[in-house]
Amino acid sequence: MKSTMISRRGWLDFLRLDTPLMAMLLVLMVLGMLVLFSAAEQDFGTVWRQAVRLGIGLVALLVIAQLPPRYLQLLAPWLYLLVLLMLVAVAFVGVGRGAQRWLDLGVIRFQPAEAMKLALPLMLAGLLARRPLPPGWRDLFLALSLIAVPVGLILVQPDLGTSVLVALSGLCILFLAGLRWRLILAMAGLTAAALPLLWFNLHNYQKNRVLTFLDPERDPLGTGWNIIQSKIAVGSGGLTGKGWTAGSQSHLEFLPEPHTDFIFSVLAEEFGFIGVLAVLILYAAIILRSLYLASRCRDAFGRLLAGAMVFMFFTYLAVNVGMVSGLLPVVGVPLPLVSYGGTSAATLLAGFGLIMGLHSRRRFMG
Repeated sequence: MKSTMISRRGWLDFLRLDTPLMAMLLVLMVLGMLVLFSAAEQDFGTVWRQAVRLGIGLVALLVIAQLPPRYLQLLAPWLYLLVLLMLVAVAFVGVGRGAQRWLDLGVIRFQPAEAMKLALPLMLAGLLARRPLPPGWRDLFLALSLIAVPVGLILVQPDLGTSVLVALSGLCILFLAGLRWRLILAMAGLTAAALPLLWFNLHNYQKNRVLTFLDPERDPLGTGWNIIQSKIAVGSGGLTGKGWTAGSQSHLEFLPEPHTDFIFSVLAEEFGFIGVLAVLILYAAIILRSLYLASRCRDAFGRLLAGAMVFMFFTYLAVNVGMVSGLLPVVGVPLPLVSYGGTSAATLLAGFGLIMGLHSRRRFMG
């Protein structure tokens, strides 16, 4: 009888996974490895390491999708505290080039700031779902305090890009919780007033990124080099591109970090406008399907958390595409599920596991 029920629902449904969303994610990851193969100078080792990392992310997706919401709510404070302690540990024993952002665990290097993009929304969604919505001043102060502590720890690494993304993941929860517009305007005003103070506390390289964004030609052979070469690569692809593995900007080493932050430029150069449009349509389909699943979660906790996960994925995409095309400052944000990297990919896939698991509880109670 049980096997008959499984066959009717399908194995993906039985595992609390959404078939259309899983199919689109797998297609995106395969396309990403094809682009990575070219961006990494056709190095099979790099592609294999990325495939292993994506496999770990898929395992995390599968496991998290099985967790009932009540367990997620119970685990949220402990996960938040654990990641917070890891961020503190990074300040003392962290490793990295120019910035302490990773913990060396021997077998792997782990970036706790990426895990905070899951831990913080979990914490806030669990907190606000148990209280009257929209949140009042007391709950708002508590939520902002929970956001400020990890953001501050990430800023001192220093990692401005990730700190902004973590802050946005928490603020998204507040927005979805129905935060009153007068509170939103008050927060926006305070943020605007604090910008001069933030500017004077930025590192010189961070200030240069902002100045270069405003005028890349001010130092074309120095700080402006990266974005200028990226825009050349994006524009040189034309309508149909130069062909897979035939991009000159990346293979002649004009393009910086072609397999990580600037892999979208490789995609644009080799596959052209048509290839970029196809990939962006795939991203849009993933986002729309995820929004649909999030909107049909059965309680406030599920809707808040799933909505924040969709927003995080969209933010990754928007910031990376804006960065490589010169519309935003260069902040070191990877193209989701395409750029080379393990922690960010695992975090995003775990987020999709949350979305699918929370939605499945609407159909199959348990």
